[in-house]
Amino acid sequence: MMANMRTKRTSEFKAKVALAAIRGDQTVADLASLYKVHPNQITTWKRQAQDQLAAAFDNKKTNSLKADEKLKEELYRQIGQLKVELDWLKKNLGCSAAQKRLLIDIKHPKISVVRQCRFLGLSHSSLYYQPVPVSTKNLTLMRLLDEEYTRHPFLGVIKLTDWLKKQGHPRVGTRHTRHLLRLMGLMAIYPGPNLSRRIPGHKIYPYLLRNVPIVRVNQVWSVDITYIRLKGGLYIWSRSLTGSAATFLILASASPWRPTSVSKHWSGL
Repeated sequence: MMANMRTKRTSEFKAKVALAAIRGDQTVADLASLYKVHPNQITTWKRQAQDQLAAAFDNKKTNSLKADEKLKEELYRQIGQLKVELDWLKKNLGCSAAQKRLLIDIKHPKISVVRQCRFLGLSHSSLYYQPVPVSTKNLTLMRLLDEEYTRHPFLGVIKLTDWLKKQGHPRVGTRHTRHLLRLMGLMAIYPGPNLSRRIPGHKIYPYLLRNVPIVRVNQVWSVDITYIRLKGGLYIWSRSLTGSAATFLILASASPWRPTSVSKHWSGL
């Protein structure tokens, strides 16, 4: 057997019944029979209507309600404006994650560390993160990958993973190999799509040696950059001018792996 559903009355219906009860043209019992409402409910609505009538003519209370509504709208507007400005600050704050961590005041009496991190757009967990040094095993694998990539720069992740397994590292997977290659900034050389499409805004330099006969000494110079790995992972890069003295410079880079080789030629006409 289903339970009786409670009937919900609208505010207009309640006001109509309460006004009829206040007029007194009919008894409460007659109104209950007419509107299908319990007499006690009609009495309650009548009392509520009489209490609210006095408040309707109270100008002070009305003015106070209007002032509260106006204040509430102003506060909501300020909150929205502050949120927009905070989002803009996070996007345009030209600081690195390390610089943002220096701005955190752990002993601030009123603003918690979590809120400070949220204001700066900084992850709370990164505040206490300590970088883990590269393991000896990964350094060994990176050295092997660098050597094999130098010999065969067209090999991809799968081929290099198979090669590492043949070198005595059977537990190395493709995800591990891909991670190490990304750390070193290495990528297989292969013909990709849209290689001949020009980049918008990129200046196109003409080839100055086209149809130019080389007839005298020092007419054309060439620059070649070669990277030579040393013990410990550092690199010497040799910048040499063909037919001229060579200049040597040791790279003081935080990464022990070499950047991509670059060669450049130009005409000295």
